[in-house]
Amino acid sequence: MASIVQPSPTFPALNLRRSSLIRPPSSVRFPLCNAADPYKFDGGNSAGFHLLTGDTVPASFSRTRLEDSIYQNTTRLRIFSGTANPILAQEISCYLGLDLGKIKIKRFADGEIYVQLQESVRGCDVFLVQPTCPPANENLMELLVMIDACRRASAKTITAVIPYFGYARADRKTQGRESIAAKLVANLITQSGADRVLACDLHSGQSMGYFDIPVDHVYGQPVILDYLASKAISSEDLVVVSPDVGGVARARAFAKKLSDAPLAIVDKRRHGHNVAEVMNLIGDVKGKVAIMVDDMIDTAGTISKGAALLHQEGAREVYACTTHAVFSPPAISRLSSGLFQEVIITNTIPLSEKNYFPQLTVLSVANLLGETIWRVHDDCSGAIEPFSTLGID
Repeated sequence: MASIVQPSPTFPALNLRRSSLIRPPSSVRFPLCNAADPYKFDGGNSAGFHLLTGDTVPASFSRTRLEDSIYQNTTRLRIFSGTANPILAQEISCYLGLDLGKIKIKRFADGEIYVQLQESVRGCDVFLVQPTCPPANENLMELLVMIDACRRASAKTITAVIPYFGYARADRKTQGRESIAAKLVANLITQSGADRVLACDLHSGQSMGYFDIPVDHVYGQPVILDYLASKAISSEDLVVVSPDVGGVARARAFAKKLSDAPLAIVDKRRHGHNVAEVMNLIGDVKGKVAIMVDDMIDTAGTISKGAALLHQEGAREVYACTTHAVFSPPAISRLSSGLFQEVIITNTIPLSEKNYFPQLTVLSVANLLGETIWRVHDDCSGAIEPFSTLGID
C-alpha cells in the first residue's frame, strides 16, 4: 500500500495531505473547517493564513450587514465538477465552504456527451473543475460542452479550472508538418465561451500565450515543499536533480526553496516519443539525497533511467517529485522497481487503486486551487506573501 501522509476524513481511501482550511470572504477572513497543518515555504517555515481581527471591520458596519455581504458574495460563486476528477473538485468546495453545483452529465449510446446544469448560474462566477487527463479527448470535449452550457445559462464569468492541461507537450514544432495541438486546444476552450483559465504546472510557460483570455498559472511546488520539509532531511545532504535540460529552470527554483540546495542535471537524448536515453550527469550527487523534480511522469522512462544513473554515481537515496502523475504503462513497474525511496505526486490527475504501490505518496492541491479560485472571484491579487507563487496578477 502507498504510505499515508494524512488521511482525509471525507475520502479515507485516498492518501491526501490537507492544509489549513481557512476561507477569506471579501475583506473578512474566518475559518470554516478545522485547521490542520499550514503550508510551509522556504525550507519548512510556517507561512499559515493571516486572520483579520474584529478591529479591521468598521464600527458602523453592523453584524447584519456583514453577514449579508458574506452571503451575497459566496452565493455568486459556483463550483461545478466534470467526471474527470470529482474528488478533487469536492475538496476544493470544502476548502471554500461551498457545496458542489448540481450538474447532470451523461453519455448517449453513440458516445455523445450531454450536459445540463441543475441550478441557476445567472449572474454568477462559475468555475468548472475538469482536468483533461486520460482519456484526454473525452474529458476535453466534456469541458467544452460544460462551458457552452454555462454560457447559454447566462453565467457572468466562466473559468475553466484545468489542474492538468492535456496536449501541453505539443507546444511547438520539432519536425516539419507537425501540429501545435496546445494552441488548437487553447482556441477550442476560448471559442467555447470560457472567460478565464486556471491551470496548474503547465508543461511550458509559453502555453499561457496560446490563450486569448487571462490565464492564472499556479504551481504545485508549495505542497511538495511542505511535505519534504516535514521529512527533516539535512540541507547539507540534499541535491536537486533535473531529469532533463528543459527542466533546469523548474529544478533551480525548487532548489532555491530547499535552503538553496545544489543542482544537478541529467543530460538526456530522446530518440522518439516516450523513449528516452540517459547520456551523462552534470553535478555531484555522491553520498547525497537526490530529489528529482519534474512537472509530470508519463511512462517514467526519463525519470527511472535518471534514477539509475544517480545510483551509479553514488547517490544515497533518490526521491521523485512531480505534480502530474499520468502513469501510462509501464510507469508503475518502473517506479516500484526499487530505484526510488519515495515517489511524491499530487492529485491533479485521479489515480486508480491498481496504480498504488508502496513508495507512492499523494498530496492534495485542493487548498492551493481553492485559494486561487477565491482570489479570482474576489478580484484579489496573489502578490501578497505567502501566495506570491500563485501567479495571479
